[in-house]
Amino acid sequence: MLVFVYGTLKRGERNHHFLKRGQYLGDWQTPPCFAFFDLGAYPGLYRPGNTAVQGELYRVSPAIMAQLDWLEEVPRVYRREWLVTPWGRAVVYVLQRRPRRARTLEAGRWPDGYRREV
Repeated sequence: MLVFVYGTLKRGERNHHFLKRGQYLGDWQTPPCFAFFDLGAYPGLYRPGNTAVQGELYRVSPAIMAQLDWLEEVPRVYRREWLVTPWGRAVVYVLQRRPRRARTLEAGRWPDGYRREV
């Protein structure tokens, strides 16, 4: 199974250890179809939007996917959606609800994207 990560699961970030047994496939940018938010300790995607988000793709086992679902609090906080990537269809975690007060990451990068109040 493929998964696209864009926040704390990326290389060098605090939750990357969840992917240590996964296979890194490469960096990739989504189509411009998301709103991208800085939620403080982590970012979140929401549809619809017009931001292309930068991240990384991994091939992972069902066991790793189950751990990621636990970390992302599926289905309470996030839900799984599908993206078409150059490597095939990948899961991406999307927020269940649009944040009421959060900064947008208009540059499509976390943690260093340009931020503005919403």
